Amino acid sequence: MHRFLKTLAVGAVALTAMAVEPAHAFCGFFVAKGDAKLFNEASKVVMVRDQDRTVITMVNDFQGNVKDFAMVIPAPTILKREQIHVTENAIVEHLDAYTAPRLVEYFDPNPCAVRRRLETLALQSAPAAEDAAVGAGLAKKLGVKIEAEYTVGEYDILILSAKESDGLATWLTQNNYRIPEGAGPVLGSYIKQGMKFFVARVNLEEHAKSGNTFLRPLQIAFESEKFMLPIRLGTLNAKGKQDLLLWTLTRKGRVETANYRTVRMPTGNEIPTYVKDEFGPAYKAIYGEAVTKEGGAAVMLEYAWDMGWCDPCAADPLSARELRQLGVFWVKPDQQQGSGQRIAPQAQDVFVTRLHARYDAESFPEDLRLMETGDRQNFQGRYVMRHPWKGEAQCPAAEEYRASLPARFEREAQTLASLTGWSIDEIRAQMKEAGTDPGDGGDDDWWKAIWKD
Repeated sequence: MHRFLKTLAVGAVALTAMAVEPAHAFCGFFVAKGDAKLFNEASKVVMVRDQDRTVITMVNDFQGNVKDFAMVIPAPTILKREQIHVTENAIVEHLDAYTAPRLVEYFDPNPCAVRRRLETLALQSAPAAEDAAVGAGLAKKLGVKIEAEYTVGEYDILILSAKESDGLATWLTQNNYRIPEGAGPVLGSYIKQGMKFFVARVNLEEHAKSGNTFLRPLQIAFESEKFMLPIRLGTLNAKGKQDLLLWTLTRKGRVETANYRTVRMPTGNEIPTYVKDEFGPAYKAIYGEAVTKEGGAAVMLEYAWDMGWCDPCAADPLSARELRQLGVFWVKPDQQQGSGQRIAPQAQDVFVTRLHARYDAESFPEDLRLMETGDRQNFQGRYVMRHPWKGEAQCPAAEEYRASLPARFEREAQTLASLTGWSIDEIRAQMKEAGTDPGDGGDDDWWKAIWKD
């Protein structure tokens, strides 16, 4: 049995929030051939950064027929074939699980015995040639230049430069693409910055050979003084607000946004035990309420930690091999001794930051500008359940303990209501059904009992 399944068997809990809410937002936009109706609902992005070297891994939750898929991403330079790669979803899923907000269980001891705590935790789960450019001559007239053309894995890649946005928009349209309304001004702003455009679409023959029913993450590696993530194009064909789940892997410390507020998620709160079976919806509500309280214009910090360890662990830290696959170029591959035995892993010298933004064009009018801080203080979104003692112990301490429970349950109910925006009465009702009855919520209001008789 896999290690985390063994841990799960003893009843511990640590859930992956993104299993609840698919991830979110993106740095480009999808363009659809003909009248295909496509939209960018969700995505995950991993950024590796050290000095001016950057590697970006992009995971897309694409909805539609893969033959209609295409993606346009601003890039700071003309990318060579060797700077583009395709990797596996499992590595990003592992990173997701490792950094996920977690639910921790405690069990109250026998109040008549020597005080002790038992803490457990675990992971629950966590058209190729005929669709090419219409011709270099027409592209030149429109001020569009095909700088490079590659096939990488199941993707056909074009690197474009353009002189003005109307020409680029026309080129895309004349190549049977339907671009989102309002793309021109945004494309123009990137052209003025001297950026190129990375265009990817699925090579159906190569996709069929892969045997995959999904699109694998695309990766690009480049050098740029700018530490930023272009997100504005991703708002053009989104249905309402979308979510961006962004991980950064750096050497110095935590990453935050330079042009938006970075706010820590609530953490360490004690919440009712019935949430164990619905932590997904609960965390989704906690996140939504936190975003609302910040006026919808903040990036939320969910995790910041040295990659070499965790406490508690929702999943094992990523191996050196996985980090190398994500582009962490300063980490040495796993080494083996002459006998073939693997050498014990060393400290990874990698600090991971998990940022979560819910945005649209109005709330986030600018691309994300990022900065690496020297802060290596660890942080995690962590929520605590305390199961009450249910034994038959008889002693003064047990009587006092049982008398104190309704007030404690009410505090947990009030905390969950504040975190999620849920109805306090509905929370109390579910707690009562689960056997943790907070009463009428008035145990702390001593005066209510004076005149009851």
